[in-house]
Amino acid sequence: MERWEYKSIKFKPGGFFGGKLNEEQFERELNENGQEGWELISCFDTSFGQGTSREVIAVMKRKII
Repeated sequence: MERWEYKSIKFKPGGFFGGKLNEEQFERELNENGQEGWELISCFDTSFGQGTSREVIAVMKRKII
């Protein structure tokens, strides 16, 4: 039976009420985790409302060996 472990990474968009996500930092963090065997399985934002984001959450998994 395959076994998996999961983790989530939170990213804060810039600005007072949310704003643009730092894409370079986001990509760098995903690539660093990918090098450790983590696979991105979901990504979503939590909303303040009116189109602004509180945080972006990336959910990752990797197989337990």
